[in-house]
Amino acid sequence: MEDALPHPLVIVKAGDTFDELRNEHGDFEHWIAEGLGDTCLPVVVLDPRRGDTLPAPAQLSAVVLSGSHSMVSHREDWSEATAAWLASVVRQGKPVLGICWGHQLLAHSLGGEADDHPGGLEIGTVTVSLTDASTDDPLFQGLPREFPANVVHRQSALRLPPGAVRLAGNAFEPHQAFRVGERAWGVQFHPEFDAAAMRGYVDALAEDLRAEGVDPDALREDVRATPAAAQLLGRFARLAEAQDATASRLR
Repeated sequence: MEDALPHPLVIVKAGDTFDELRNEHGDFEHWIAEGLGDTCLPVVVLDPRRGDTLPAPAQLSAVVLSGSHSMVSHREDWSEATAAWLASVVRQGKPVLGICWGHQLLAHSLGGEADDHPGGLEIGTVTVSLTDASTDDPLFQGLPREFPANVVHRQSALRLPPGAVRLAGNAFEPHQAFRVGERAWGVQFHPEFDAAAMRGYVDALAEDLRAEGVDPDALREDVRATPAAAQLLGRFARLAEAQDATASRLR
């Protein structure tokens, strides 16, 4: 990895989806890689839960952190080690995209707070509204001011890191997206989830939803395409390519 040019884009695999969904549609890292699209950057999947060594920031081009069924607030050893590593990646100015758990870990790693959302579970296809700050954001600029996105989370970035720019929210979750510095983004929603993945989560959690007084059939019927949200992975890949090309000219 040290001599690879261009440097790899690292997908940090922090969790696994449900077995039935994985057997039919693949897992988080597959959905993320597909969303990144064709890229000139080598894509490497590393799983810190199983002891994979995360590379020094200088030896990578960019990082995407997956979602997880783990909770940031539980402060598991592998999660805390990943948070410390992530903070160093951000300090080096490498592009970062944290998704759901990754969004929360990014906030936690830089001095924000991640914990249980006071409203409980947010799940399904929801409407996300961009803030005025998104209009000149390198990743979000040009997207519709409101767009559908797929979500499933019980925890949230309750407090953003110092200096963070809030980019998107909705009535339930004010921190649907934020940026720290020039190149580190967190998104609470799932740009890698297509309709099949979202319906799979509703189905897998149907019993829990009914116990909480939520109609999973209605949620399932309301799942719809999320093309604007899905664009973010490809946009991030292009930003990472451009940044790595600039860095390679200086190496």
